[in-house]
Amino acid sequence: MESLGIDVNEAVAWFVEEDKEQYVLVVVSEAHAEEWKTRLPLAVRRCYLSDERLKVRALELEGEVPEKERQRSIIAAKLPDPGSVMAGDFGEILAFIYQAAAAHPAHVVGPKKWSLRQDRNKPTPHSDVVQFVLPTWPTPSDQDEVLCAEVKVKSTPSKTYSPICNAIVGCDSDRTSRLMRTLLWLKERALCERVDAVRIPQLNRFINATEGPPFKKSFSAIAVVHSDLVDAELKDAPKQRPLYYRLVVISVPDLHTLYNIVFATAKESLPAEEGSP
Repeated sequence: MESLGIDVNEAVAWFVEEDKEQYVLVVVSEAHAEEWKTRLPLAVRRCYLSDERLKVRALELEGEVPEKERQRSIIAAKLPDPGSVMAGDFGEILAFIYQAAAAHPAHVVGPKKWSLRQDRNKPTPHSDVVQFVLPTWPTPSDQDEVLCAEVKVKSTPSKTYSPICNAIVGCDSDRTSRLMRTLLWLKERALCERVDAVRIPQLNRFINATEGPPFKKSFSAIAVVHSDLVDAELKDAPKQRPLYYRLVVISVPDLHTLYNIVFATAKESLPAEEGSP
């Protein structure tokens, strides 16, 4: 969270939880959604490209084009175009922030998988959001936990698409096999390049499960839904509380407009100049 420029104490106030029998409803206020239009763009850009990497790459491309223009070109080459991938990424990044806020005061770390994408207009492979709680690191403990979320987004009306049903199906895949494939994939990437916010020994902690104290696995199916559509979508919630995962529905006002504004602004979110506050 610190690498995104977000104070977790600030983020806690963004997500108001209502614990229902079958799911958790998270209601984002209109005031916070409006705040996100200016508060989230820099954080979103940093999910794909850190300030440090952006500055270094812009220097490597030094030429006649001004540095700020080089930085904008690099950002544009990393962020997705408007469309379903952008919408999905916004939902995943929101879930990334939400899970860190929900775990507070525990400290959560996790790879920014969006920075590892080979094609900016195709979804990142495997589990959507993976984060780790490691309270005594570098010493493993039985308080260690891996958080894994499948995230689906619905920002416009559709009679055929159910974000809740699809998130549950994906969550089942995470529980049975996909989380381990994700951890192994992250380790392979970390062997070849730097993966922000997570290190190979931390990945090994959860890959080599029998070599340390037992740890907890927590799975979530998260549906990020435009607030006007939430009531209709909740009909797809399970009739009883799920045993092996948690269903979270995040209600966001004017979701479609919000993520388009955030990403448009993110493309202009340049690092502060040296000496600037």
